[in-house]
Amino acid sequence: MHIREMEKNTFVKSHGLGNEYLVLDSENLSFKLTVPAIKRLCNIHFGIGSDGIVLKVPSEKADFGFRVYNPDGSEAEKSGNGLRIFCKYLYDYGFTEKKQFSVETLTDMVYADIVEQEGGRAKRITVDMGKAKFNPREIPVNSDLPEFIAQKITAGDREFEVNCVSVGNPHCVVVKEQLDEAEIRKYGPLLENHPLFPNRINVQFAKALSRNEAEIRIWERGAGYTLASGSSSCAAACALVKRGLVDGDLTMYMQGGTLMIQIDKEWNIRMTGEVREVAKGILSQELLEDLNQPLAG
Repeated sequence: MHIREMEKNTFVKSHGLGNEYLVLDSENLSFKLTVPAIKRLCNIHFGIGSDGIVLKVPSEKADFGFRVYNPDGSEAEKSGNGLRIFCKYLYDYGFTEKKQFSVETLTDMVYADIVEQEGGRAKRITVDMGKAKFNPREIPVNSDLPEFIAQKITAGDREFEVNCVSVGNPHCVVVKEQLDEAEIRKYGPLLENHPLFPNRINVQFAKALSRNEAEIRIWERGAGYTLASGSSSCAAACALVKRGLVDGDLTMYMQGGTLMIQIDKEWNIRMTGEVREVAKGILSQELLEDLNQPLAG
């Protein structure tokens, strides 16, 4: 195996359908990834700009360890697009020559499959995202119900019928007849921070287009409105299947592009989609000096 030589503090920036992440290697950094550092790196004006940071870490259980951080500095349990971006990084930069390998997230183990390459680089990647969980205590939701499906809650001046599920991180799915970006931008943060959700929650407004097609708009916990999200696609697909609106093999449309989602009868989830690299570089000395300074404004 030939790992490409990287200078200290090298970053790679990639996007999964417009959902962008910086990839860093914990063993190749000269600084600690603190909350202020994460905020600055993700800031488009004072840093590089990103929807989050993916960090390669050691793992004793899997081939690789994975951590993911939101632009507000908080750590997420999992990210579908972040995982595909991470897997492309591992393959493209020679950390593995295998087409199939395991990744340990904060909460579980997932399995990746490089299904299409282009010029020796990974293009389309399938990730086994694990099993969907509907028990409120496992999501978590402050409820004693066996499942929090088709339950009405109030956010701001509106009542919403919500469907909650965990795919390794928490999600609140609202089934809609029409999707409106302005609506989710307004009510997404209210639902994200609703007192029912002790760890906050990711929010999707979802519309079934056919038995095998659906569309979503996304408000990500700690990141805000995003063009695409892998875990959001998986969660929305599971909620739509649970409600009987779609079958378990579907195409999920987002503003940034499409993902293929497969859900079996035991609620195991597989997600397939493209990843594209945007840039590779080295964090400058001046940025490193500013990492722990509070952002202006």
